Amino acid sequence: MASADLVSTPFLLDADLVSSYRRDGFAHIPSVLTIDEVDRYREAAARRYDADTGLAYAGNIFRQIIQVWKTDDVLRELTFNADLASIATQLAGVPLRLWHDQLLVKAPHNGAKTEYHQDAPYWPHENARHSLSAWIALTDVTVERGCMTFIPAQQDRHDIRAIDLTGGTDLFSAAPDLVWEPRVTIPLRAGDVTFHNGYTPHTANANDTDEFRWAQVNIYVDRAVTFSGGEHPVTDGLGLARGDRLPDTEFPPLPR
Repeated sequence: MASADLVSTPFLLDADLVSSYRRDGFAHIPSVLTIDEVDRYREAAARRYDADTGLAYAGNIFRQIIQVWKTDDVLRELTFNADLASIATQLAGVPLRLWHDQLLVKAPHNGAKTEYHQDAPYWPHENARHSLSAWIALTDVTVERGCMTFIPAQQDRHDIRAIDLTGGTDLFSAAPDLVWEPRVTIPLRAGDVTFHNGYTPHTANANDTDEFRWAQVNIYVDRAVTFSGGEHPVTDGLGLARGDRLPDTEFPPLPR
């Protein structure tokens, strides 16, 4: 899929919201999706979850199913939603491409939170001016159902290693000063979206409710990013060498 397959729609952000995102490293945008859209995508996510035989983390923290745009026509529409692409590009301020998408599903009473971490240290990227994730709530996500908490204004911290998500306070072992930083928790209504910088530290609570927590995440990165040579499920097997640009066929550019 090339960028020409994505049709831009006007979704102009307020300048103050863009400034807030660039200061704090995250932004909450309500009602990006309608309730009808949410229902359609949640039903598709549930079908994909039930049928999953692909790449997934099946521990008790969450189930992660990546690259759903390649396997489900309905979820592909959400991955390439033009409003989400427009918002991400305005926030980042640089041309972007899709890195990958993923369903993040927490089962009822899963008993485990997602530990504090940054996203970008897990990715085999070099020379990226920006990366960010759109975290799309496909159900109401309260504190009790596993909403996210962010540590604001820490997106310039590129000195923290990839964190063991089962390691308890591992982020704070790697960066003890962050223990003293303020934290912002954002419950989401179905259809709301948070965008966060790839280096913004964040966590998500356990799901202590009787219902599934359904979310899709679209991850975007600087269109000019190069491959670092590291391992990752979405680049393994593509024959990329360090310094190569990511191929448009696998990592489609967003419209300018």
